[in-house]
Amino acid sequence: MKYKSIFISDLHLGTRFAQAEKFIDFLKETESENLFLVGDIIDGWSIKRKFTWLQSHSDVIQKVLRKARKGTNVYFITGNHDEFLRPFVPLVLGDSLKVSNEFEYSALNGKKYYVTHGDFFDSITMTKKWLAILGDYGYDLLLHLNHGLNYLRKKLGINSHWSLSKYIKDNVKSSLSFITDFETILAKHAKHKGYDGIICGHIHKAQMKKIETIEYLNCGDWVESCTAIVETFEGEFKIISWQHR
Repeated sequence: MKYKSIFISDLHLGTRFAQAEKFIDFLKETESENLFLVGDIIDGWSIKRKFTWLQSHSDVIQKVLRKARKGTNVYFITGNHDEFLRPFVPLVLGDSLKVSNEFEYSALNGKKYYVTHGDFFDSITMTKKWLAILGDYGYDLLLHLNHGLNYLRKKLGINSHWSLSKYIKDNVKSSLSFITDFETILAKHAKHKGYDGIICGHIHKAQMKKIETIEYLNCGDWVESCTAIVETFEGEFKIISWQHR
């Protein structure tokens, strides 16, 4: 599958729940002129707590670097979990790999998009980091519970995957309110800066929608949903899921 540009976020390499094998398969099956890694690709928070680095995580890095060497323009946007890179940005590594906190993207549809991970617009992450880290512990616990619950479901003959963390995120009122506020703040910023749209990650919820006049595109994640935003050569943006491939 060939695309003009691919946008992915929240891979969280360095955690046991990173879907590295699926992402490698995705990279093998897709080609693009531009590959945007929209933050939280490497989970520095988790690595500080407990060092976990599988061979598949190294394989992801090698695969991305190989794409850059072969001419794919790779743009790495820093997120809160890989904030250890922020003191060194902007970085240009070779001809095809750039690292920054944000990028501007001119799409085939003639519109301009602001590309950012999104944590700069999350008041909890920016002003109460201790609470964000505590929430990260909670999310990690929910992922562990997911694993146990789905193991039990398989034992009972229920083969469909179910996610407790996703259920809470999609149904708990406070979570829904946070997501709505996050999306609205990002859209307002894009409008204020004169952009037509915004492409982000951070909240692990793939989404494409219009907020007033602004196109809001969220890449989702590669921990649970395994989603990406792609731009076709016809100038259309789409969400694609690799979870059940």
